[in-house]
Amino acid sequence: MSQSDFKQAPHKLLLIPGPVEVADDVLLANAHPSMSHVSPDFVPVLGDCIRMFRDVILAPESQPIITAGSGTLGWDHVASNVIEPGEEALVLNSGYFGDSFAECLEVYGSKVTQIKAPIGSKPSLEEVEAELKKKKYKVLTFTHVDTSTGVLTDAKALGDLVKRVSPETILVLDGVCSVASEEIRMDAWGIDVVLTASQKGIGCPPGLMLLAASKKAIKAYENRKTKPNSYFSSWSKWLPVMKAYESGTGAYFATPPTNLIYALHASLTTITKGKTSIEDRWAQHIAVSDQVKNFVKDLGLKQLVADPSKDGAHGMTAVRYPEGLKAPDVLPKMVARKIVVAAGLHKECKDEYFRIGTMSESVVNKERGDIDYLLKNLKEALEEAGYRK
Repeated sequence: MSQSDFKQAPHKLLLIPGPVEVADDVLLANAHPSMSHVSPDFVPVLGDCIRMFRDVILAPESQPIITAGSGTLGWDHVASNVIEPGEEALVLNSGYFGDSFAECLEVYGSKVTQIKAPIGSKPSLEEVEAELKKKKYKVLTFTHVDTSTGVLTDAKALGDLVKRVSPETILVLDGVCSVASEEIRMDAWGIDVVLTASQKGIGCPPGLMLLAASKKAIKAYENRKTKPNSYFSSWSKWLPVMKAYESGTGAYFATPPTNLIYALHASLTTITKGKTSIEDRWAQHIAVSDQVKNFVKDLGLKQLVADPSKDGAHGMTAVRYPEGLKAPDVLPKMVARKIVVAAGLHKECKDEYFRIGTMSESVVNKERGDIDYLLKNLKEALEEAGYRK
């Protein structure tokens, strides 16, 4: 079947912070016939994905790793390769996923210090600088966009801070909910690890973990005094495989999900070689984010983010329910209108808000009309639930 002939089946509009709507050509690519992972036909597909991922995060000097797994697996890669048991890790916590990354690091034996911000905010640069001056940290991790709160952390400012105050510290960006929807300039900003997943800004079905490591991060791995304390996540296994595929030679450690790699190739080709530049793609996400946030404000609703204009993510919006309403009053009414948005996630306030995802296909393909359809029906659902501004 040709791409022009294929249209995915009718379904509820998925506007959660991932998984997201997938383009027809990406979904069709996922239906590729089964392939050997070392086939001469498949090897250049994964090799291309490695190269194109560098272009998405503007990191020509980085070493990507693409494997089966969720974005969570990226934490294990960091915890088992660039930091050793007993070494210090500083985790910036702007929501649920800061707690989770910290827990993962502790499982692998890291000594973790967290800087926690109030819900809807992020740690200040002053707090981070003060902590970095107290002692030497092997890694500093932050969630670029915390999916539980919709808070966006200033990656460039953190990169500048680490360069100035603690240049030996490895700076890790958890970009599961930000890659391809938020501006990321990995090399220029001094980010040492970017980790993400396939099902959000990249616009693929779930199932792939993507990571890029700087030369500094690779050197930290090479200089370990102990072996990586994970088997599946060990860079001793994955780095040779990735280098082999990029050079045009098949290699094996664990079988890659070949169909998903074809889908990834289709999406990355659009992102990096399509008519829209990566900079324009970021701008489109900002414009749609502003549209949603302004609409919510005009409805008289508040956001979970304390200062949305400064700290609000552009790929999602966390909206507080009107007084007197909760999830059962609103979300089923959206489903009845064939729209799925997400319930709250942060354990301390999960019943107080819902989350709208605006990433990838719903943003860049305006012909779909996803955002206008969402906003019209959100207003109607709230009115049906009894809300009046």
